[in-house]
Amino acid sequence: MEYISERIRTAEQGIISAKEAAENDTKSSAGDKYETTREMMQHEISFNQVQLHEARKLKYALSLINPSRKCTVAETGSLVYTDIGNFFIAVSATPLSIDGVSYHVISSASPVAKAMQNHKENDVVIFNGKRISIKSII
Repeated sequence: MEYISERIRTAEQGIISAKEAAENDTKSSAGDKYETTREMMQHEISFNQVQLHEARKLKYALSLINPSRKCTVAETGSLVYTDIGNFFIAVSATPLSIDGVSYHVISSASPVAKAMQNHKENDVVIFNGKRISIKSII
């Protein structure tokens, strides 16, 4: 949630900064330069609006996960411990480390999550020609 909240803040700040830059340039420019700057700032606002929308969608998707629910198969909201690493199936985000344990934070739509989907502890799945042994699922 911290990661997504930071993405939301960054996008919101980007929109504010672009609007301020366009306003400031309007006061001091005329002609083609004004139009070019205004177009660039509109592009920047649009880009940040898309980023903001995507971050809000991620936040909503993450809010649907019940962290106290015990998962018995690899699915959205589960922690999957494997012989190649640990995965939190939720949303696509940067890897994180908790108490010295590293986790890949992946979307349920990612290829590796799809390969593990509905498998349980001690199952072996094949992903990109590699065997992945599922040690445990929480």
